Amino acid sequence: MKHRLQRVCEVIKRELGLIMVRELTFSSPLVTISAVDITPDLKQAHIFVSAMGTASDRKNALSVLESNRVLMQNELSKRVILKNTPHLYFKFDESIERGSRVLNILEELDLNEPEK
Repeated sequence: MKHRLQRVCEVIKRELGLIMVRELTFSSPLVTISAVDITPDLKQAHIFVSAMGTASDRKNALSVLESNRVLMQNELSKRVILKNTPHLYFKFDESIERGSRVLNILEELDLNEPEK
């Protein structure tokens, strides 16, 4: 990814995080934006979201984001000046859960291995 696109992704990530804190309420205790991926023409942005809690909390977090997508796009267009305001697509980021699961498996292997 080019340097300009990386900077735009970071700005969008920061501003959407602020919008989420000020404008939205979630049932999950912790909802964060883990990454933003934007197309080179700046028309589409894929927002990767992680949420702590149960599966229903995660689904609820995505539904809250989807239902407030237009509000978030409007707020983003006021805060970040771009030729086109990107269309936001929200996706659940499972990388944190996968990493945690791998660490748990490694810890179990260490515990099950007899000391030499």
